[in-house]
Amino acid sequence: MRALIATGTGRYADPWHPYTKTSPLIADVLREAGFDVEIDEDVDGAMTRLEGVDLLVVNAGDPWRSETTEPLPGASVDGLHAALERGIGVIAVHAALSSLRDYPDWPGAIGGMWVPGISWHPPLDRVRIAGDALPDGTRIDDFDVEDERYTRLQAFGERMVVARHETEGESQPTAWVRAHGASRVAVDALGHDERSWASDGHRALFAQLARWVTSRD
Repeated sequence: MRALIATGTGRYADPWHPYTKTSPLIADVLREAGFDVEIDEDVDGAMTRLEGVDLLVVNAGDPWRSETTEPLPGASVDGLHAALERGIGVIAVHAALSSLRDYPDWPGAIGGMWVPGISWHPPLDRVRIAGDALPDGTRIDDFDVEDERYTRLQAFGERMVVARHETEGESQPTAWVRAHGASRVAVDALGHDERSWASDGHRALFAQLARWVTSRD
């Protein structure tokens, strides 16, 4: 199985998330799960190189915060669309909920977005994640992690929440899965920085998501 991690640099970088440090940690998880992994630091370019890729992981930020005004290449939009049409597996990590804003397919594919001024998170802290089960019945264990708790994300379409956390006493989705045409898609709202990937439970969750989105059973 081939995995490609599109990593936030340039207009997809931000001051808060060390994407070039967390992407190698994500790659380690995927390699342990049996994937051949490539890290691509050109997000838009990566979307033109998805032929033959089984799993696309987006670990990148909000391009609309950038001062860069270069137009998005049409080949990038077409590349992501074609990959989703053929059934590529996708995982959106943390700030990817605010990324790829210029790609028409992205919000509907991942089933949710960070809405500026509405979505928020408390300060990064140690948090308990309550696991549920994937559609195939695979159980996700509860675990602790040092991370942000994304809250009040906008949801699109149907999705199956497979892990949750609490913010101010209210349950919030930490991870969910869904189908988008021929593709299986997962969102992992964790992954702010290196501390998140030090959690064995988070690493196990991510590996489970990767196996599910690339499975055709």
